[in-house]
Amino acid sequence: MKTDQIKQQLLLLIPRLASHKILVIGDLFLDEYVLGQATRLSREAPIPVLEFLRRLYVPGGAANPAHNICALGGQATVVGLIGRDEDGTQLLSELRRAGIDPSGVVVDDSRPTTTKTRIVAEGTLRFPQQLARIDHLDRRPVSGAIEAKLISQVRDLVPKVDAVLISDYQTGVASQALVQAALSSARAAGKLCTVDAQGAFHKYTGFGLIKGNRHEIEATLTRPLCREEDYRLAGERLLDELSADTVIITRGADGLSLIARDEGYHHLPAANRSEVFDVTGAGDTVIAVATLALVAGASASTAARLANYAAGWVVRRFGNAVATADELAWAVENWQVGGSEHA
Repeated sequence: MKTDQIKQQLLLLIPRLASHKILVIGDLFLDEYVLGQATRLSREAPIPVLEFLRRLYVPGGAANPAHNICALGGQATVVGLIGRDEDGTQLLSELRRAGIDPSGVVVDDSRPTTTKTRIVAEGTLRFPQQLARIDHLDRRPVSGAIEAKLISQVRDLVPKVDAVLISDYQTGVASQALVQAALSSARAAGKLCTVDAQGAFHKYTGFGLIKGNRHEIEATLTRPLCREEDYRLAGERLLDELSADTVIITRGADGLSLIARDEGYHHLPAANRSEVFDVTGAGDTVIAVATLALVAGASASTAARLANYAAGWVVRRFGNAVATADELAWAVENWQVGGSEHA
């Protein structure tokens, strides 16, 4: 297919992403940014002293793919945990502000709301500079009673959506029992299941689309991925072992690889390699956009292409960023279409 035809196909797909309903299940985080201006070096340690400017909050973890879905006109409902604390209240507020439906959120009195605080310096440079991060979290498995509440929410909400997306940041929500409840409920309702597995691939056997990054897949398969043939073989192995339809391997500056049962292997070079500032959350964008595109009727390769453009857009921005429909259309119109196919 010619470049102009590919671009036109993607541009026609973008409006079709709107209004689809996605249930996002996973570990919800509150991302806090404390920004200050560096004024001098500390006498106590070789670090800058920041004078406080402002504090920002952004929904993170599994809430980030949900935010990406809403930014493109879709509807996202989240199932996850918060604590009964101020951070939990703040996270609920940020979810609503982003247009995310928090009706599946469960409050766990025994654990804190996962909060990631970034200390950031602003100054004369184009972008702020992150100096440190403090994570407040609890990695213990959730209790049986809380797990039962999460499963109940999943079973109630799956029939009301078009697809299920699990974002597994491995802080306890995506237990084996919850994953199986989501998969069985989705299958019974004829709904697509996708996952950003973050390395826990075999827990997601039977999911339609499984995403992981290069390092996660190298660790799982205990083999390096160096040549295109390595990526193809790794993807085909995961397709077979996980009974998946599609595997996406994100490769950082090298774009992504797609392996699909009915389309073979494709390597898509990064859509944007010249304006990369912060890769935080780019993987969340890929799984969110690919899921929306598949629900909208796109082929796996077309969904991967659009997700690749969206990831190229968000890495131009600081922190967890999202792309609107207009921004994604701009990227498609202005960046090159790259990609090679390997049988």
